[in-house]
Amino acid sequence: MTDLSIGTASLSYYSNFLNKEESDFLFTSLQTSAHWRQDKVKVFGKIYDQPRLCFLVSEGSKGYSYSGLTLPPIPFDSQLFELKRKVEQVSGQAFNSCLVNLYRDGNDSNGWHSDDEKELGPNPIIASISLGIQRNFDLKHKNNPEQKRRIALEHGSLLIMSGRTQSDFKHQLPKSKRITAARINLTFRYIFDSL
Repeated sequence: MTDLSIGTASLSYYSNFLNKEESDFLFTSLQTSAHWRQDKVKVFGKIYDQPRLCFLVSEGSKGYSYSGLTLPPIPFDSQLFELKRKVEQVSGQAFNSCLVNLYRDGNDSNGWHSDDEKELGPNPIIASISLGIQRNFDLKHKNNPEQKRRIALEHGSLLIMSGRTQSDFKHQLPKSKRITAARINLTFRYIFDSL
């Protein structure tokens, strides 16, 4: 584990959370999933196609809402449930859902945002597994431009964000014209039924 914390953002990075064989198998299995969907999102009052594909896996019936979109959940299959258990053992945190994202190439991205939706509770812990092509992950403080970090997310890696990461910082997965291969990202989180 590498501690990449900065300011009030607690960041723990596990470069080989999954070995290559596990990572390759999971990537291929997820890439061919029938659950991928491209929804429209609202950003600054305008409606756009989301610049990636995604689906939500959950233990409950509650969807996950962001940018004017609510994703309906599908149940955990045995493969993702075992992966969730492995992430829980390392993080010491219980999770009940997983937002799965497919970035088809470098044109797909995720703009500056915080995972601070009300249903995640205060200072949520987010555990993010990366599969496929390496992509950069940028983090910046909402008010202090000196506090910023770029992390290269490797195939099979796990990044755990905790502390005040979502309260005080924003993060993004920027576009890159050089990238022509796909990346899949699994972000485990705990969604509360009511707060």
